[in-house]
Amino acid sequence: MTDATLDDRGRLTLPKALRERYGDHYHIAQLHDGIKLIPIADDPLEALRDEFAGVEKTTSELREEAREAALDEAGR
Repeated sequence: MTDATLDDRGRLTLPKALRERYGDHYHIAQLHDGIKLIPIADDPLEALRDEFAGVEKTTSELREEAREAALDEAGR
């Protein structure tokens, strides 16, 4: 974990190692107990292709699995 401090203008500077690893663009998600920085890929479509490159199921199969999981989690 790394600490960072806002400057007098409210800017946060991320350490170089984090910028090199995650990039320069982030979504800021406000959570009930803090915030979360979520890196934004330079090419989001390419990032999705890379993420799902090994998936051999169709979108319909994935959608059905997600639906079943949501119903199970809700207690059917």
